[in-house]
Amino acid sequence: MVDIAIPFIFNNMKKEKGDFDASRTFLYEHCLKEWWPALDANRQVFRYKRGEIVFNEGDEVKGVFFLAEGVVKIHKRWADGKDLVVRFARQRDIIGHRGLSTYTHIYPITATVLADTTVCYISIDFFHTTLKVNPGFANAFLMFMADELMLSEQRMRDMAHMQVKGRVAKAILAIEDTFGTDANGFLSFAISRQDIASYTGAAYETVYKLLMEFSEAGMIKTIGKDIAITDRDALEMLTHQPGQ
Repeated sequence: MVDIAIPFIFNNMKKEKGDFDASRTFLYEHCLKEWWPALDANRQVFRYKRGEIVFNEGDEVKGVFFLAEGVVKIHKRWADGKDLVVRFARQRDIIGHRGLSTYTHIYPITATVLADTTVCYISIDFFHTTLKVNPGFANAFLMFMADELMLSEQRMRDMAHMQVKGRVAKAILAIEDTFGTDANGFLSFAISRQDIASYTGAAYETVYKLLMEFSEAGMIKTIGKDIAITDRDALEMLTHQPGQ
């Protein structure tokens, strides 16, 4: 087994003392089972509540985080102090990898918990060792990065060529497709109007008005921050309208 120092612990991390299903993480899913004892010896498992910060933009990079459950918002500071939501992460996703660089050693984004979350954390040194020992994991990680880049490019295109109404409709559809719904048909986690605005590059007031419009048209229903899609076809039609 590789001898790796115990990873640095962030002050806001809360160690999980209960059972942990390692198979629910990207890390264990793609590593050789012969490597699992090394993962067990070098990982740290932490639980966060809604609203807590996993790491802040500008923090020194110490490791990489693999989600076992929950939802995390990845965002960064933008012009005039506004926030830009880069993506929403879920079970089997990775966060903290944007800090991997030969040019800098700080996180360029912030990770904020939107639904109670459990993560598996490993240090940078052990992460690099794991890449070298596990070709399947290295390939899967490469594909994860490629997919994330492709989705980012699609969002840039949408912001340039799609109406705000279409961007908001597409965001709601994408969140349901990715995260599913609860027993009552609402999106599986509550998302604020401000987060939708930050994700779609729209003003908060515009998103607020559009959601009211969607609701009045019977496309969605809302209860507080909870949103349910009631006419998927109508929302999808909005995503095909050309920009102005």
